[in-house]
Amino acid sequence: MSETVTFFALRRKFIDEKDSPAQSQQLVYYGLAIGHHLGVIDCFEPEFSCDYADYQRWLELIDEPYAHAKLAGLPKYGEIIIDASHVVMLATALKAMNEDCEPRFINWRDQLMQLLKMIQQEKAIHLIVRRLND
Repeated sequence: MSETVTFFALRRKFIDEKDSPAQSQQLVYYGLAIGHHLGVIDCFEPEFSCDYADYQRWLELIDEPYAHAKLAGLPKYGEIIIDASHVVMLATALKAMNEDCEPRFINWRDQLMQLLKMIQQEKAIHLIVRRLND
């Protein structure tokens, strides 16, 4: 049995945007966000996955203590949530990451940076990062 780490993003909405006024967009995202706490997880779509052992090696490349601690919560708890309050801290740490490493680590950094930009544009969106057994 192998372990993987998967980054999931809240992207899908329960209602069609064409049928709802623009001012209700925040309410839709809020409903999706609290849905996770009510056991609704199918609204999260996988964005990318990596091997758990490699995730731990990638984590060692992140020097900023708070960003490192946030991402290190995954081995401890099996799941972490990344929301708008984490964007600046994580983006700053990822930008400072040493690029003299394996290309796949840079690729993961770049994918996570894209997801952080998505959150920055729509504050109600968040990520779930889970440790899974295959």
